[in-house]
Amino acid sequence: MDRDAAHWEAVEQAAELMHEERFHEALRVLRDVVKADASNPYAFFFMGQAFYEVGEMEPARDAYRATLLLAPKHLGARIAITHVERKLGRIREAIKEGMIAVEQAPHDADALYAVGLAYAARGDNPAARRYLQAFLGAKPELETRLEVEALLASMPD
Repeated sequence: MDRDAAHWEAVEQAAELMHEERFHEALRVLRDVVKADASNPYAFFFMGQAFYEVGEMEPARDAYRATLLLAPKHLGARIAITHVERKLGRIREAIKEGMIAVEQAPHDADALYAVGLAYAARGDNPAARRYLQAFLGAKPELETRLEVEALLASMPD
């Protein structure tokens, strides 16, 4: 079995717990996975997700950073850290991470959304509008589309 497949296999139970919204249990499993193999980027990514879901933003950020140390091109971790940095009020860092995500995947709806929200948090309405409109061009799901349309409508010019 190759290393990537072994890493995925090691987090399967935790991923299932995450799907069932049993985040604290998933964190316990993921900590054991990391103790056994600290080079598993999926374990750190799922830890970031679990911490985020339970409202622990600093540990989520740290877990996503660990993911990126092990897998610098992990787009999901890059996008997630953009949201976490924004929620922590670290807008400059959020924009920096979001722009890396957009450079990596210029048409990725999640990356466009994350960087658009970061610019909106900074109050840079022209930049926010540009990225959020590009996000809408990706035809997102209805709920998020409506949320972004409302945000755009509320932005002063």
